[in-house]
Amino acid sequence: MNKSIYHISKMDCPSEEQMIRMKLADLDSIARLEFDIAARKLFVYHEGAPSEISQRLHALNLDTTLELTSEARLEIGEEDMSMQRRLLWQVLSINFIFFLVEIGLGFWANSMGLVADGLDMFADALVYGMALTAVGTSLTRQRNIAKWAGIFQIILALVGMIEVIRRFISPELSPNVFWMILVSFLALIGNGICLYLLQRSNSEAAHMKASMIFTSNDVIVNLGVILAAVLVYLTQSNLPDLVIGIIVFVLVLRGARSIMALAKD
Repeated sequence: MNKSIYHISKMDCPSEEQMIRMKLADLDSIARLEFDIAARKLFVYHEGAPSEISQRLHALNLDTTLELTSEARLEIGEEDMSMQRRLLWQVLSINFIFFLVEIGLGFWANSMGLVADGLDMFADALVYGMALTAVGTSLTRQRNIAKWAGIFQIILALVGMIEVIRRFISPELSPNVFWMILVSFLALIGNGICLYLLQRSNSEAAHMKASMIFTSNDVIVNLGVILAAVLVYLTQSNLPDLVIGIIVFVLVLRGARSIMALAKD
């Protein structure tokens, strides 16, 4: 058994991890993949030479470098898969509920920041959902899931960006600051609960560690919407709300592009 260590410069979220997993899914020579997203490292346990693995990773255009290949002993620990699935279902449910709440109240409160934050929560739910539905399914089904999830996400993000541009051009009522802060604060609590559940699992599994990183990033987005609400109140202008909205929509489009890449060969 060999162990190859790759440094992947552009691997910074679970979307890239899923992309890599699916790209290598049909290689029988691979025994296990381990990801360290924070360090942008991929550890591949495999039989034989790593040439085919390297070729497929380079095809993803994620700036991949093979650092080392050496002999290794693969020790497979017992994973509590039912616990992991239960946790993923919990964080998926929280994210999807807040997606519906923020989208609905965002339009009602005239806040594109809330709408964008809701779409970001939906993007998270997609990632967790793909992780769950891909378990034990064929590679073709995994790619179809990624394809349609990405298309739906892109459509929502583009519609949101068009609405932001329209509001830049045409005068609109200022967003309701009270609802912006209240809903964003509740979403912040929701993400905090997700982060607590994931950290409490003490799991070393790659997808669980990646989920913690993804959820931590969502906390920053929630705080950004709250800051935008404060600035709206202080300036009596809807510009801060539109700015945070466009920033989050761009981030969602970036994530959708990564998800769409999962559907490619």
